[in-house]
Amino acid sequence: MTLSTQDNSSSNRISSSALAEYGLTPELSAQLHDGEWPARVVRADRLFLQVVTEHGPARVSRPRAAAHQDPGATGDWLALHTGANGEPEVARVLPRTSQLIRKAAFDNSTESQVLAANIDLIGVVVPIDRAVSENRLERMLVAAWDSGATPLIILTKADLADGVNGNRDVVADALRFATGVEVFTTSAAEGDGIEQLRQRVLASAHAATLTFLGPSGAGKSSLINALVGAEVQGTGEVREGDFKGKHTTTSRELIPLPGGGVLMDTPGVRGFQTVDAEEGITAVFGDIEALFADCRFSDCGHGSEPGCAVQAAIGSGALEPRRWQSYQKMQREMARLATRKEAAAARAESRSRGREYRNFKKIQEQSRRQRY
Repeated sequence: MTLSTQDNSSSNRISSSALAEYGLTPELSAQLHDGEWPARVVRADRLFLQVVTEHGPARVSRPRAAAHQDPGATGDWLALHTGANGEPEVARVLPRTSQLIRKAAFDNSTESQVLAANIDLIGVVVPIDRAVSENRLERMLVAAWDSGATPLIILTKADLADGVNGNRDVVADALRFATGVEVFTTSAAEGDGIEQLRQRVLASAHAATLTFLGPSGAGKSSLINALVGAEVQGTGEVREGDFKGKHTTTSRELIPLPGGGVLMDTPGVRGFQTVDAEEGITAVFGDIEALFADCRFSDCGHGSEPGCAVQAAIGSGALEPRRWQSYQKMQREMARLATRKEAAAARAESRSRGREYRNFKKIQEQSRRQRY
């Protein structure tokens, strides 16, 4: 049943100050028109958006993408108004301050998927009980930097650092990617680092939204439970052979954090293809792009050309071949996606012109028949 936001019963009433703890700011409130009130999307389902308002929780129909620029995602701020049936409905999706995006899963798609909106901090989760996947870590940091939020690196399962897997070098490996990024070492089981991470969320000028990005089985749900101080997320065992965990989280939800701020839980991410992430790539691979200016030729392809600074850095050991290959792969992905987008736009324009021509011929035919 849809709940009206005008319901003031004590069972579901939420005060304005509580809504502020979800991140409502005067700047957001100033964007509302007469007859509108704010709501934040707590969970986005296929047909409905679960939201929180000043007067309690509500469920509103998800706006159609054809009628709105964006149908809404978890973390979005909405302007609600009273619909014709007397129930709240979405008037507008307010402009986002940040968004975490990845390309849709199927290979030939040009569409992107919004994993989280209006986030302030993105914790890239790196479990200590297994070797670091450097390519995955680079991709997640690229996405985090490109989102407009502030990236963090959160090392989890510190209590297992010297366990049977013996990955004592994981911290050192992760720190190599942490230029300009704060690093937190945590153990949900022992409580280590939890208060420091909580205080980082509370240190923001307004109630911050923190989300986690990492593979399944990385310990995100356990970390959320430790931060909230209650079992709000289910946890699953991790297989010893391949360290893959059960997807205990299957949707994105906002979870209030004691003292202020919210956590946004996201499913484990097995694959992460970049989408128009030039700024994120520059933030993560800035050392590589800085080499381009030292090449002998301005149009250097960074292959076999003489005087190539990139190849010189690889030859001297200053640049890892794997890191250069990772950079090239992301650039190729973005180039292919741009080509597919251009082709899709051309097909759409061709279809539109075809419809216009058919409509024109139809009008011509009707006019001819009326004359005779």
